[in-house]
Amino acid sequence: MADLEERADGVASGSPQALVGVMVRPRRGDDLAGCVRVLGDVHTADGYPADWPDRPAAWLTPDGLLAAWVAESEGRPVGHVGLARSAPGDLAPALWSHRTGGSPALSAVIGRLYVAPGARGHRIGARLLACAVAHARALGLHPVLDVLATDTAAVALYRRLGWTHLGSGDQQWASGRTVTVHCFAAPRG
Repeated sequence: MADLEERADGVASGSPQALVGVMVRPRRGDDLAGCVRVLGDVHTADGYPADWPDRPAAWLTPDGLLAAWVAESEGRPVGHVGLARSAPGDLAPALWSHRTGGSPALSAVIGRLYVAPGARGHRIGARLLACAVAHARALGLHPVLDVLATDTAAVALYRRLGWTHLGSGDQQWASGRTVTVHCFAAPRG
C-alpha cells in the first residue's frame, strides 16, 4: 500500500484514490440512499454491520437518534456516524455509569460509524467521530460506544484516539444473536 501523508487541508496524498474536498456535515434526509449504498460496500468488504438490516435506511435512523453526520466527497457520501440516546440493554452506557457513578442517561451512544473502503486512510473516521463527540458534549452528555470484539481496526482507531476501554461483555441483539463487544468512553474534553 502506498504511504499516505496528510496535507494541510486534511486530505491524504500518495493514495491511488486521493479524495478532494472531503466535508463533514449534518446528514440530510436526501443523504440516506447514498449512505445505504456506502453501507452496502462496507458490508461487502468488512462484514459491517454483522447482521445486514432488512431496512438499512431505518437502521441508520434508530430510535433515540440525536443527530447524524456524513462525510462527503465530490457530492457523494463516503462516511457516516450517528449519535443516539442510550437504550435499555446498551452495555457501554451501563459500564460508563458504573465507573463514574453517573446515570446512563448522561451518556450518548456513538454508532453507525463507517467509511467507504475506497475512502479510507484520510482520517474521515476520526473527523466523523469528532463531530459526534462535540455534539454530545454540547448536549451535556458523555460519548460512549461499543464495537464488536472481532472488529480490530475499529478497536485500534478508538485506542489511537485516546478512548478509554470500559470493559467487554456479551450483548444480545434484536436478531437473537449474542455477540461480544468492547465498550469505550471518549476522552474527557
